Amino acid sequence: MHDDREARRNEGGEVRSGRVETREERADRKWAELLQEVRVTQTGVQILFAFLLTVAFTPHFQSLGQVDRSIYVATVLLGAAATGALIAPVSLHRIVTGRRLKPETVDWAARFTVAGLVLLLCTVASALLLILRVVVADATAAWLAVAALIWFVLCWFLPAAWLFHRSRKER
Repeated sequence: MHDDREARRNEGGEVRSGRVETREERADRKWAELLQEVRVTQTGVQILFAFLLTVAFTPHFQSLGQVDRSIYVATVLLGAAATGALIAPVSLHRIVTGRRLKPETVDWAARFTVAGLVLLLCTVASALLLILRVVVADATAAWLAVAALIWFVLCWFLPAAWLFHRSRKER
């Protein structure tokens, strides 16, 4: 049986430094960290989503072609999905509070947060495509939106994937 307070050893048998915490203490710490992360992303997605909702009521919207309207609808739906995923940890926590499910709640909340980040990434890329199609040629808009998408992936996910991969090799 694994004891949460047991010291961890590296490949050379040396004791690794790190936190020594119970499962519940770890869940409390992870929950606090997750809430801070969600606060940042919720603000961004809410501002973007609010902007998107107002676009349909502008005079220029009526002149958009069918392709741009389709991109707009997809963008709004992605924004709504991102909003839902990023708010989900709060409702999940509120519903299961007091049932001694904090570690499981943190795991689910983390999944919702990652899903929300992916949806936010898609929302931003789609919104950029829509806006850029109004400003520059369609092909240029597509390339710029793809470049932005790649940049976000490089910033948001690649370092985490690299660190995760590296940490698995060290075990």
